[in-house]
Amino acid sequence: MRNIGLCIIVIMCLASCKESRQEQVARLVNEWDGKEIRFPSHLIFTMMGQDTVTSFDRKGKYRIISYVDSVGCMSCKLQLPKWKELIRETDSLFGNKLTYHFYFHPKNLKDLKYVLRRDRFNYPVCIDLQDEFNRLNRFPSDMTFQTFLLDSLNRVVAIGNPVHNAKVKELYLSLLTGKRKDVSSMMKTSVKLDKTVADLEDVHWKEVQTATFELKNIGENLLVIHDVDTSCGCVKVEYSKEPVRPGKTLVITVTYTAEHPEQINKTISLHCNVENSPIQLQIRGNARE
Repeated sequence: MRNIGLCIIVIMCLASCKESRQEQVARLVNEWDGKEIRFPSHLIFTMMGQDTVTSFDRKGKYRIISYVDSVGCMSCKLQLPKWKELIRETDSLFGNKLTYHFYFHPKNLKDLKYVLRRDRFNYPVCIDLQDEFNRLNRFPSDMTFQTFLLDSLNRVVAIGNPVHNAKVKELYLSLLTGKRKDVSSMMKTSVKLDKTVADLEDVHWKEVQTATFELKNIGENLLVIHDVDTSCGCVKVEYSKEPVRPGKTLVITVTYTAEHPEQINKTISLHCNVENSPIQLQIRGNARE
């Protein structure tokens, strides 16, 4: 199962890359398939870089291990708000079956502590100033492959960052439910939309426009939005990140800000655990002078 999971990630993440890149990553994946991750015994976990955590539960049937090195913009690499969303989502789905372990090797400790407080990341992290975790395991230098899904024996089941790539996230969730190719049938649900197209008609291009879509979960399982894509940066999407229980409705709020007069024809793609994912929504109209 481990090898299949790892190969699927390579196909999903790198199908569009050149052959040399594929060969390079294939060798990396083969190297890490089933490899045991080793942990320094004396590293300390803290909350938002301040309070030491003494009762941190480090056990679970599966663990997601994320290491972040000191190269480049740490705030951009961390994506802490997305990790918070993923933790809330998997807690609802899997409970104590899955735990998270974050190891950060910052270039600037003060900057890291600021980001932890700014994003209110109230989950234990290890600030590894000496980079001992990495020196013990020699992780890949590519940040794409510095996050791992481990089994109870700390062996690598899959590799890839689920907050940077929706397909990797989907694969992690499917592996956690014991399925290999797709999100399991246990996670699938059905939705009913109040509409798929919002017509803004004629609007002044300098005025911010808002449209809403309602998704009712009419299936028997939780509705989970994995990711949202828009066809243009002028479209912003807001929604509750909590899984939607059967019978409940999720409101998607779409905000459109034109940069100049134009015909409005924008698409929003909702990646979620329904059969016809991604769900395509559309706003249209005319932004005039």
